[in-house]
Formats: sequence, structure tokens, C-alpha cells
Amino acid sequence: MRKKVLAVSVTCVAIALGFLISLSIQTQKDVEALDLLQSQRLSSVKNLLVAAQADGTRLKEEHNNLMLQLDQARNQGGTSPELQAQLDHYQMMDGTTAVQGPGIMITIDDRQQDHKTVFPLTTDDLMAISNILKFAGAEAISINGQRIVAPTAIVMSGSTKLINQVPITRTEGMPYEILAIGDQDQLVDYFSKLEATGLKQSGISVSIVRKTLQIPSYKGSYSVGKGS
Repeated sequence: MRKKVLAVSVTCVAIALGFLISLSIQTQKDVEALDLLQSQRLSSVKNLLVAAQADGTRLKEEHNNLMLQLDQARNQGGTSPELQAQLDHYQMMDGTTAVQGPGIMITIDDRQQDHKTVFPLTTDDLMAISNILKFAGAEAISINGQRIVAPTAIVMSGSTKLINQVPITRTEGMPYEILAIGDQDQLVDYFSKLEATGLKQSGISVSIVRKTLQIPSYKGSYSVGKGS
């Protein structure tokens, strides 16, 4: 009888050890998969950042040329409708005017879900999302009410995230609300493939809704030097 009890005990221990080993292996696989996913996301973001920087340089040059033409036209006593339309377009692009139009609203919840640990959204994540939406052709972007423009900085100050030097931490409602005006299908496609999937696999809740949006203007200082 004692041998039988001992055999049962040894068997139980062996099963328990086998389960722990299996769990450890699976956890390691999950970590490796997450590392690979993060690496892939980082690579995508770097490529997007290079493209966004090149695009930003081009837009800045076009903006400078347009302002020069506008100054010349004003000195001559007026401006053409075409030139004024171009100026309005660039004012929208550089964030100095509020805009309204079709786009997408992204809501992100990185709080603990059903007692499950998630990876909180970082400032790098917010920058990546912004760059992806820009690359997807977004004409205007805001995060928690802050317009994203060329001089925008997304940084941490202690435990608080700042955008345009303004705290964006929310005490009520969804932690992050990101608005982007532009081609809805293209915005959804780019964000879903390049960012949403990775966020969801990290345990973060992500929702995307197509709707007509209103995005405020940039309230900070914004100057573009001629010839720079």
C-alpha cells in the first residue's frame, strides 16, 4: 500500500512538473513572439519615419515657395483664388487652422483588462501611430485633443505624457482618442496592418470607427524660416 501511495505521489509530482515545464516553454515562446513582433513594428516605424521626414522636407519647401508667391502677390495688390486655395491647404497641413471632414476615430485602452497584464502605451507608440497615419495620407491628426504638427513633441514628464507640452492623461473615459482626417479606407488599412494588430497582441484594446471629425488647430508657436 505504501509503495502504491508513493507511486501515486511521484506521478502527481511528475505531472505537476511537466505542466510547469510546458507552461515555462509556452511563456518563453510568447515572449520570443512578442520580441519578434516588436522588432517588426520597430522596423516598419523606422521606414515610415524616414518617409515622413522626406515628405516633411518637401512640404516645407513647397510652403516656403508658396509664402514667397503670396508676399509677391500681396505687394502687387491682390491674390489669385488658386494661390489662396493653396495657402488654405498648407495652413490645414501645418495645423494653423481647425479642420472638419471624414476620417477615423481610434480609441485605445491600455488599462488592465479582466485582471490581465498588458503593455502600457508608450510615447514611442504614440509617435509610431502618428507617423503611420501621416504615411497613410492623413491631412490632420490629433491625440486627446492635441493637434499633431511638425514641431510636436510627444514626451514623458515624470509619469505624465505631454503632447505640445500639454498633459494628455485622462482620468475618465477612454485613455487615448486619436482622430485622423483623410481617406477612411486607406487610414484603416494602414493602421490595422502596421499598428493595431501588434497592439492587440500586446493585450491592448483598440477600436476604429469611421466618422466625420472636427480637429482643432495647433495652439503652440509655429514658425517656418524662409530658405531653411
